[in-house]
Amino acid sequence: MSEPDLNSPAGYLVVLRNRQFLALWLAQILAQLVDKIVLILLIALAVADGGADLNKRESSIMIAMTLPAIFLGSIAGIFVDWNPKREVLILCNFLRAACLFAIPFAPRSLPVLLLITFIISTFTNVFAPAEQSAIALVVPKEDLLPANALFTITEVGSLIIGFAIGAPLLAFTLGVFPQASAYSREVLLGSLYVISGLFLFALPKNEVIQPKKLGSGLWTDLREAFQYVRHNHLIGGAMLQMILLYAVLGAMQKLSINLAEVVTGNREEFGSFVASVGVGLAIGALILGKFGKKFTHRPLPFLGFMGMAIGLMMYAFVTNLWVAWGIGTFIGINGALIVLPMRTTIQEHTPENMRGKVFGLLNNGENIAASLPLALIAVSLDFLTGIFGTQNNGKQQIGFQIVLVVFSLLVFILGSWAWKRTKKALEKVL
Repeated sequence: MSEPDLNSPAGYLVVLRNRQFLALWLAQILAQLVDKIVLILLIALAVADGGADLNKRESSIMIAMTLPAIFLGSIAGIFVDWNPKREVLILCNFLRAACLFAIPFAPRSLPVLLLITFIISTFTNVFAPAEQSAIALVVPKEDLLPANALFTITEVGSLIIGFAIGAPLLAFTLGVFPQASAYSREVLLGSLYVISGLFLFALPKNEVIQPKKLGSGLWTDLREAFQYVRHNHLIGGAMLQMILLYAVLGAMQKLSINLAEVVTGNREEFGSFVASVGVGLAIGALILGKFGKKFTHRPLPFLGFMGMAIGLMMYAFVTNLWVAWGIGTFIGINGALIVLPMRTTIQEHTPENMRGKVFGLLNNGENIAASLPLALIAVSLDFLTGIFGTQNNGKQQIGFQIVLVVFSLLVFILGSWAWKRTKKALEKVL
């Protein structure tokens, strides 16, 4: 197979030469890195006074950061469709910066920190659907696949790098400005949000906003979005596959803890297994963004679900650390076969005045899907481990193996069903 020309519509160079896309991408890189470091800062501030309830404070900050994604995602999407994406994105970054700048002047109490966390997360969840919608505004349809590949790589990279450099960066900032320990970290992160917002001034000002229909409002538009997704089987099927993918990625957080116990004997080393999946996602996105046009006739999402199911099945019997990392990377690569084609499909086939609503619903579904499996997997593991116990001196957990086998079968069955539904709708469009 000959290597494609990078200057073709399928390549990265033509996308990066698009100044408006480049500005949006740079803003995304910076904002998503700051998002992760802000969470580290807020947790550090919450536990700064010490005490016996550190776990409670940490969990409270995490919950406050998660709640807007679950309850306000769809509403955020409607707000995005009502307003120009450029203004929404810039305003969200500047308001998040303002929240950080306000922390040194606010009372140092947990309720205040929780409120600030909730507000920052709310603006982040408005930013997300606006960002996804803006890609289709500045990138032609034929370039959406490599554009989405770059955004997916950034999402995964910010998750890995942001949490890796967050604590050292905050400690370095305190070391450089010890006399400004009360506000130096907040000023640094707030300023980065401002810089991200300044990049976004390059986005087009001439976006056409469809006028609101007579009698339309928040709940009317929300109902319209649900009906649109329900009756448009192509968009609904693509969203369903994305939600199933995030359910698998959410379950991986819990499964990685048990896998770490099996492979290394230390549950605290689970982060490397989660990171291996992220590395796989980035590799898959990089490859698919470059060569994806050659495989548009292939059932990539179906192959992705099949590959993820196989990887989960292999996890049930692995005991070697390097093999476990390799399987995690394999799972991530197959996840990219789902997320990139389906996200591109949504952008290509969703009307401009519906993109914000659709991506708002999608963000809602993804966040719920990423949370629910955590509880279900935990309950199943406790139940089965209680029945079967362990074998091989505790090295292999029978209950853990059963959960992985059943979960892998469910991923294959549900993924195959979701792809079949989407394939039928896609054939009608094409």
